[in-house]
Amino acid sequence: MVDKQSTIDIIIQQGILPLYFNADETVSMEVLKALHRAGIKAVEYTNRGQAALNNFKKLVKVRNSEMQGMLLGVGTIKSLQQAEDYVNAGADFLVSPGLVMEVVDYAAQQNIFYAPGCMTPSEIIAAENKEITFIKIFPGNLLGPEFVSSIKDIFPHLFFMPTGGVDTTRENLQSWFKAGVCAVGMGSKLIGKKLMEQNDYKTIEKLTREVLATIQSIKQ
Repeated sequence: MVDKQSTIDIIIQQGILPLYFNADETVSMEVLKALHRAGIKAVEYTNRGQAALNNFKKLVKVRNSEMQGMLLGVGTIKSLQQAEDYVNAGADFLVSPGLVMEVVDYAAQQNIFYAPGCMTPSEIIAAENKEITFIKIFPGNLLGPEFVSSIKDIFPHLFFMPTGGVDTTRENLQSWFKAGVCAVGMGSKLIGKKLMEQNDYKTIEKLTREVLATIQSIKQ
């Protein structure tokens, strides 16, 4: 299992955390392979629906045999039970849409990375007081880059990653990084439902390469 700091370093380095879910096991695996080919080293698989945990176990197997060094985390964790189930299944890190205190404590015990979703300064303070250093700003489309730039100075030691509504355009990405985020969480804008329905893994790979390159050039 990868320790907390190493996970943070990898996510910040790539500047993006791709996230997705598909009920179909094969589609889930092919998307993971496409992301890996594009140069992604950390992925969030979303805990959504009945098939999620079983699919995740299959993804861990494929990762172990074909993609050494890739971190596989799980998102939409809303309870301690879910956190335990996925860590037992091989999750390298955990992400939530909100701040789940039991998961904060569990992740600290396990020394694994946990990014809680926060929407208000009060939630961010609560997370910071529990020694969380990496905050998922959610939902990003409602809060916007202005929210990050206006709170950044109050939390100089925290890393922020917006999720929800982050677009693949240079203009949108630039506005977030200029506001002071360290990475962006990107789901349907990158790994679109239609692309998965059409098994268009080449386009997912190409788009991911382009977004990675855009982010690297913005960060420089």
